[in-house]
Amino acid sequence: MKLRLEKLTHLLSDTGRRIIEMIDISGYTILLLLETAYYLKDVFAKRKEISKQMYIAGVKSLLVVSLVAMFTGMILALQTGVELMEFQMQDRVGNVVIASMTREFAPLMTAIIILAFVGSAMAAEIATMQVSEEIDALLMMSISPVKFLVMPRVVALAIVLPMSVVYSNVLGTLGGALIAKFQLRISYDTYYMHVLQSLHFKATYVGLLKAFIFGIVISGVSCAQGLRAKNGAIGVGKATRSSVVISFLIVLTFGYFITSIFYGRTF
Repeated sequence: MKLRLEKLTHLLSDTGRRIIEMIDISGYTILLLLETAYYLKDVFAKRKEISKQMYIAGVKSLLVVSLVAMFTGMILALQTGVELMEFQMQDRVGNVVIASMTREFAPLMTAIIILAFVGSAMAAEIATMQVSEEIDALLMMSISPVKFLVMPRVVALAIVLPMSVVYSNVLGTLGGALIAKFQLRISYDTYYMHVLQSLHFKATYVGLLKAFIFGIVISGVSCAQGLRAKNGAIGVGKATRSSVVISFLIVLTFGYFITSIFYGRTF
C-alpha cells in the first residue's frame, strides 16, 4: 500500500511539474513575441538580416517544398479521382484538388517542411549561442537578443511562409493536372475549368492567414526554445527536438481552429 502511494505521489508530482513547465514556456514564448512586436520599429535597420533569413527559409527549402507540393497534388488527384470514378464524376477532381490545397494541405505541408528544415536550425543556432554564452555577451554590450536575433527571424518566416504557400498551391494544382490527364483521362481544359470554379477568394486568404500565423508560431517557438537552452550540447539537442515537436502540435491545433472559425458553420 505504501509503495502504491509513493508511485501515485511520484506520478502526480511529475505530471504537475510538466504542466508547470508547459505553462512557463508558453508564457515565455508569448512575452518573447510581444517584445518582438515592439522591435518591429527597427525592421528597416535589420533589413539585411531579414533578407538573409528569408533566403535561408525560402530559397534553400525550395526544392523540398516543390517536391512535397507536387506529390501532394498528385496524391489528392489520384485518390479522389479513383473514388469519383465510381460515380462517373472524375471530371470534378480539379474542384477537390484546389479546394484541399488552398484551404488546408498547402499551408499545413509547407509549415511542416519549414518547421523541420528551418525551425530546427533556428533553435539549434540560438541554443548554441546560449550555451556558449554569446547571448550573455550581447546583453553585456547592451544589445537586445530579441532585436538582434529573434525579430529578423520572425519577420522573415511571417513573409516567406505565405509566399511558399502560394507556390505550393500552384505546383499542387499542376501535379493534379498531370494525374488527371494521364491516369484519369481528363483533359486539361476540363480540369482547369473546375479548378477555376472552386478557386474562391475566401479559401485563398484563409490559407494565407494560416501560413502567416504558422510562420510566427514556428519562429517564435524555435527562438524561445533556443534562448532557454542549457547544459551544453545536450541542451542544444533538447531545444532542437522540443522546437520541432511543439511547433508541429501548435500548427495542427491552430490549423484546426482557424478552419473551424471560418468554415465551422458551413460544415
